[in-house]
Amino acid sequence: MNPLRLVVVTAGLSQPSSTRLLADRLAEATRHELAGHGREVELHVVELRDLAVDIAHNLLTGFPAGKLREAVDLVTDADGLIAVTPIFSASYSGLFKSFFDVLDQQALNGKPVLAAATGGTARHSLALEHALRPLFAYLHAVVVPTAVFAASEDWGSGATVGSEELAHRIDRAAAELATLLAPRPGTEPSGQQDAEAELIPFAQQLAALQPR
Repeated sequence: MNPLRLVVVTAGLSQPSSTRLLADRLAEATRHELAGHGREVELHVVELRDLAVDIAHNLLTGFPAGKLREAVDLVTDADGLIAVTPIFSASYSGLFKSFFDVLDQQALNGKPVLAAATGGTARHSLALEHALRPLFAYLHAVVVPTAVFAASEDWGSGATVGSEELAHRIDRAAAELATLLAPRPGTEPSGQQDAEAELIPFAQQLAALQPR
C-alpha cells in the first residue's frame, strides 16, 4: 500500500512563526492518527513566504514558475491537505489567498482539507467559518468539521487551560482528517456494495405503490 501524500500549506510570515508551529503539530497529530489506521505518510510542507515573489509574478503572467510550479503540483496531487494561515483584518492573509488563486479551479475537487489559523486574540477565530471554510467549499474541497484556531494565549507553557484546549482541538481535527484519508478497511467498499444491492428500479417502486 503506497504512503498517503499529505501536504501542509503554511502562510506564516515570520521565522519562526506560530503559524508554522501549529501546522507542524497538526501534521504530526495526523501522522499519528494515520499510523493507527495502518497507513504511512509522505509529508510535504509548502512555506508560502518563500514563494511570495513567484506568486506575484504568476498573478501577472498566468504561469507558475520554478518552486511555485512544484508547490502547485504537490497540492494538486496530494491525498490530503492541511492549510494554515495567520488572520489579518478578520480574514486569511493575502499571501494565503493568492496561492489558492493560482491553483486550477479543479485542483481541490473532493480533497480532504483541514483548515487552521493563528491570530493575536480569540476574537479572530470566527474567520475560520466566515472566510476559510467558504473558500475551500468554493474550491469543492471536503473540509473536516473541526477547524483549529490558535490565539497567542493558547501557546502557554505547561498544562494551562489554553494549551490543553488547543491540544484537544488538534487531536480531534487530525482524527477527522485521518478518517477521511484512510477509512477502516472494508467499511467503504462494503457500504457501497450494500447500497448497490438494495437499489430497486424506479419502475418497480412505482408498481409497488399502485393499489392492489
